[in-house]
Order: sequence, then C-alpha cells, then structure tokens
Amino acid sequence: MNRDDTTPTPAEERLVGASADREDQAVEAALRPKDLGEFIGQEKVREQLDLVLRAARARGATADHVLLSGAPGLGKTTLSMIIAAEMGAPIRITSGPAIQHAGDLASILSSLQEGEVLFLDEIHRMSRPAEEMLYMAMEDFRVDVIVGKGPGATAIPLELPPFTLVGATTRAGLLPPPLRDRFGFTAHMEFYSPHELERVVHRSASLLDVVIEPDGAAEIAGRSRGTPRIANRLLRRVRDYAQVKADGVITREIAAAALAVYEVDARGLDRLDRAVLEALLKLFGGGPVGLSTLAVAVGEERETVEEVAEPFLVREGLLARTPRGRVATPAAWAHLGLTPPQAPAAGNGQQDLFGA
Repeated sequence: MNRDDTTPTPAEERLVGASADREDQAVEAALRPKDLGEFIGQEKVREQLDLVLRAARARGATADHVLLSGAPGLGKTTLSMIIAAEMGAPIRITSGPAIQHAGDLASILSSLQEGEVLFLDEIHRMSRPAEEMLYMAMEDFRVDVIVGKGPGATAIPLELPPFTLVGATTRAGLLPPPLRDRFGFTAHMEFYSPHELERVVHRSASLLDVVIEPDGAAEIAGRSRGTPRIANRLLRRVRDYAQVKADGVITREIAAAALAVYEVDARGLDRLDRAVLEALLKLFGGGPVGLSTLAVAVGEERETVEEVAEPFLVREGLLARTPRGRVATPAAWAHLGLTPPQAPAAGNGQQDLFGA
C-alpha cells in the first residue's frame, strides 16, 4: 500500500523524532547559522570543510563535491547552505525521491549557473538511471541527453557549467561505490554531546527571545538524544509551558515539569521507547524475544519498533539485538527501577554433566 507523502510517519509524529515536519522546517530556517563560525559542534567536519572551501576560493574555482552522511537532524542541510554562502554562490535544493527519471536530473543540471551549489538530500534514494547520469555530470560536467526512441535514438552531449554537488544521506552504505568515489570530500556527522546541545539551546533561545537559565538549558539538552533538531523542538514546547504555567523563564524545574507533560523522560525516552522496554522486561523477563512478538506486545507495527524505537535504545545501551531476539541490558532494568530476575543457581536439583 502506498502512503501519501503528506501523512506523518510514527517517527515524524514523535516529539523526540528526528524527522522534520513543516513547523520544524519553518523554525529551522530562522535558527540556521549563516557561516561556519556560527555553526556549533562537528568540530572536525567544520575544520576540514573550512580548508576545502578556503582553498577553492583562493584558486578561484568551484569547491569539490561534498558528501555528508549521518542521522537526521544533525545539520546536513544547514551545512549545505553554509557551503553556498561561504562560496558566494546560489543554492538549488532537491531530493533523491524527487528525481525518478534521468530527464528530471538533466533538466535540473542544465539550468545550473556556474559555481552554483546543488543540494541533493537523501541521495541514496535516487533512481538508478539518474544516478548513472550523475556520474558523468560530477566528473566531466557533461550529460548525454537521449533524443528519440529505439534504434533511431541519438545521444546529444550537453556541456554543464562547473558546479558543486552536496549530497546528504542517512544511509551511506546504500550509495554505490562509483558514486561515493566521485565526491572530493566526505564527512560523517556525529551525534552531539550534552555540552554542545546546551550551546545550541542557548543560541536558539536567544534568537526566539526566550529567557532560559543555564540549568534549564542543560535539562533540555540532556533529553535531546544528541540531536539539535530535537533540542530546538523541546525548547519550543518548554517555552510554551513556561509562558502558560510560569513566568516565562525556563529553569531546570520548569523544563523537567514541561517535558514530563510531553512524556519525555530524563534520558530522552518517550512513550514508545518505554513501552518497548516495559514489555521486554515485564512480559518477557528481559528476553530474548522475537521482534514480531515484541511489536504485538506494544501494539505497534514491526517496522515501527525496529526503525523508530530500537536505534536509540541500542545506542543508549538499553537493548541489544542478538541472533535469538531482543535482550534488555542491566541499564534498562536500572532505568525503569526494576530488579532483574535471578539466574537459576548452579546445581538446581539436577545432576551436572559429571554426576556431582
């Protein structure tokens, strides 16, 4: 069954989901840093990218093609806009799913200006014919436009002005090697530390004209799952709570109370995350249990549990995937305040292998 693109997925509906909805996109446009100096976090990526861009400007050439990989919400789109700003060039934004035919890509490429930045989000989801056309465009700044069909079809070469392609992907492993090899600079975006997220929250609060105390920013940062997009979203919800329930100033107590209303706990887990852990611990004794059984127990689709809840739980060390099924870790028992069952004592009334 095909899903309407406007229908939110379970990941998009969550307050701690990393996908951007329309509200996020509108707010992010106002909060985005304009240059590398303003960009918070990703120190190594910023340093390396700064060298690439400064060298290109010194040569008077377009920058090398750039591939940015990493989880949603870490700043790949923001960096693409910064690349264009640093190079003093316009930017064209599109996405892999929007390019279903080679002709779609050819029309975009043929309208680029010299030095323009083309940002291609979710590049791994581009169609194969368009992908093969992109090889030649990136390497030789040329595409072959096919005119006609069948035996009478002819290829007309079309020269392109030099441009910079910035590709973004959440699944770098799905990119074919020939495409990856054509990027001059490849960077992987890491999750943010709590300290970096505190700086993000303070900066966003200043731009949104929100009064926030340091401990309030720390409380929000600690629940943001290492992702600036989530930190900004939580900040907006806490701001609403502070305006309605308090004097508008965000303190640690106000932030904690607000996020309790939205069911985001001190570790960043929401209702779905806790439902998965509680089912695993209370119904199945910590596992191992199969994914389908676990999904039925929490009343969600298998894909929702596997793709929406599990990645963060595994990253936090609360759940492990094993060949026999999902298993809770000691940290999961501790987080929910539960006592793990005692392992059967050795020599439980049965003779061991040697009859002792």
